[in-house]
Amino acid sequence: MPTKKPSASGPPEPKKPSSPGLRERKKRATRNALAEAAVRLAAEHGVENVTVEAISEAAGVSPRTFFNYFPSHDDAFVLIDEAVGERIRESVRLAPADRPPLDVVRDALTDELGGFERRKEFWALQAKVFQRSPHLIQRGLQAQVADQRALAAAIADWLDTGAGTADAARDPGSTPAGPRTAGDSLFPQLLAAIAQTAVRVAIEHWCDHPGEVELADTFQEVFVQLARGLPRPPG
Repeated sequence: MPTKKPSASGPPEPKKPSSPGLRERKKRATRNALAEAAVRLAAEHGVENVTVEAISEAAGVSPRTFFNYFPSHDDAFVLIDEAVGERIRESVRLAPADRPPLDVVRDALTDELGGFERRKEFWALQAKVFQRSPHLIQRGLQAQVADQRALAAAIADWLDTGAGTADAARDPGSTPAGPRTAGDSLFPQLLAAIAQTAVRVAIEHWCDHPGEVELADTFQEVFVQLARGLPRPPG
């Protein structure tokens, strides 16, 4: 009589984030090219002296194409890379349910550190443009808030999935938990805001100390201090 093979044990392997198709990659490349052209031209000539036609020509597209990607002239200067945000959010949603929440967002952001380093020059130029044109700061803040809310939604999805998995493991016949309370909705927003601030602080510290610190080390140190509860530094 054949023996029955033992069933596989342990949690299933986490799913890998999906990759965008060729058409979507081309659209993102065009959007990024327009934004980079806009920032470089503005850093050299000033925002008020840079036209949509000049941006489009520098990016190798028509002015009509420009408005397929940006609703106005000023929006091109405050672009947040949508592809990066989508990868971070998908990484959060696919994270194992038993991971500590702070570790989940840290790991999702860590995967993007290489891209952050490569865009150092662009960010420096963008900061220069913002200093010369303060009216763009409000648009930049609006874009950051939208990105933060999207990350909070991904964290909430991950928490809901983890809660459902935990309930089913304890009692297969249990009913799903009820709607979120105000306190439940506060946590994803707070964690997303903390994560966004942690990235900004790490990048600013790295940029302020060129050649002295590595971005990856600074980034990890920021999250170590957060995990400790921000105790008073010694000395």
